[in-house]
Amino acid sequence: MKHITVVTPCFNEEENVETVYSEARRVLSAIPGITYDHLFIDNASTDATVSILRKIAGSDPAVSVIVNARNFGHIRSPMHGLLQAKGDAVVLLVADLQDPPDLMREFIEKWLAGAPIVIGVKPEAKESAFFFALRRMYYRLVTRIANVKLIQNFTGFGLYDRKIIEILRKIDDPYPYFRGLICEIGFDAVQIPYVQPRRKRGISKNNFYTLYDIAMLGITSHSKVPLRLAAIGGFLLSGASLCVSLVYLVLKLLYWNSFTMGSAPMLIGLFFFSSVQLFFIGLLGEYVGAILTYAQKRPLVVERERIGASSLHAGVVETCVTNKVDSPAAAA
Repeated sequence: MKHITVVTPCFNEEENVETVYSEARRVLSAIPGITYDHLFIDNASTDATVSILRKIAGSDPAVSVIVNARNFGHIRSPMHGLLQAKGDAVVLLVADLQDPPDLMREFIEKWLAGAPIVIGVKPEAKESAFFFALRRMYYRLVTRIANVKLIQNFTGFGLYDRKIIEILRKIDDPYPYFRGLICEIGFDAVQIPYVQPRRKRGISKNNFYTLYDIAMLGITSHSKVPLRLAAIGGFLLSGASLCVSLVYLVLKLLYWNSFTMGSAPMLIGLFFFSSVQLFFIGLLGEYVGAILTYAQKRPLVVERERIGASSLHAGVVETCVTNKVDSPAAAA
């Protein structure tokens, strides 16, 4: 019997967690030859999400819950959940039901046939045409400049064999770009296309900052092209500035009395070069910030509580920090 662990990250998803649990149970219980458990990792929700999960875990021994001490963001929390899974394969399924649970049946079928990675890709999505076009443009940009072949329209939804999870554990990245790491590992991934539906209940927890964060993480984690473009751009602009200054010098020498330089070209040039400098300094700051995050080596999350923790993998406690003290002697 093969064992599957479904990992569902969630934050303020009180309207969806019970449905995603029921849908996962419906799909997995109908697949012969496998057992499963469902691990929810809650990012310190402020609504009734944890209460609902506590009730579910109390009635179903296949369900376990990790509750984070605070919101550690949409990058670190899902990775921590994956590393805590105990299954022979792990399925990452978000709580908002925009990734169809029925696709897990096909994931498992491909995995049992020998594929170590089976992922869902969304060439279409029932969302704003503007935002979807913006996402596609970003995927294409990152794919072109990355030093590994990234998968377009891939958000993390998929099934990963135990050996993939163990490789991710050894990488030990404190702020991982999961989509890029899957490609970095090098195993062939079976891609299954699907149309992403609209969110039916609740609102998206992503905002401009979180989207910008993951976009810059994808660039800084897997490409040096922006830094090299900055160096090349600086060289070209300095050459252009020298040429313009020589032209102005010649014109002034030839038409000393009639040629006036004026303030407009100086102001335009000043603002242009200042904006270019600020852009590239900010870009350099993103790379420095990524280095600082990696050097600090902080844990992915700090756990506040585990519910139904007996179903979690016993050998992965080292990837987290808990603030629960078992005894005065342990505290000492």
